[in-house]
Amino acid sequence: MERSAENQIVQVRGAEDGAVTYFVGLPPEALPAVRARDLAAAWDAARAAAIGEAWGQTRLFRFRRADGSFTDLALTDRDACCWARAVDATADMSRPYGLALCLRLLALVDLLGRAPWAAGLFQLKRDGAALHPEALRAAATAPLTAQGRFDDITLRERLRPLTLAAPFPSPGARA
Repeated sequence: MERSAENQIVQVRGAEDGAVTYFVGLPPEALPAVRARDLAAAWDAARAAAIGEAWGQTRLFRFRRADGSFTDLALTDRDACCWARAVDATADMSRPYGLALCLRLLALVDLLGRAPWAAGLFQLKRDGAALHPEALRAAATAPLTAQGRFDDITLRERLRPLTLAAPFPSPGARA
């Protein structure tokens, strides 16, 4: 997609208080899949930003639905704002791909924090958490919901073999 067409899909406006608003001409579930390696890089950038306490500003999203209605999302949590800032610095959230990367990262973090079945998909370490490469691959291509999250049932089915038996890969394994 050429840049001028992307500018029509995502328009970004800043406010005097530092908040950033994204007006997106399509719903979250229409955002593209991303490459697993890009999601892994976004995870690493977000982790580094959090360690460096590079907090970001509030980010608001207004997604236009096909029927003319909107889905509104707000990132006000300090950690989520930090992670979004890190993704924006590496992937440009004024483009659909960068926006998809950010939402997928946040959706994955949300899922790992609330879904008991996902406990084997990450490993806590001194410098943060390591994600299972298959979890990254699944999150890179799984569809987003209208709320910009992952559907637990769909993602769980994609990852069923991991949640049943597969151990976390040895150190040095990458997505």
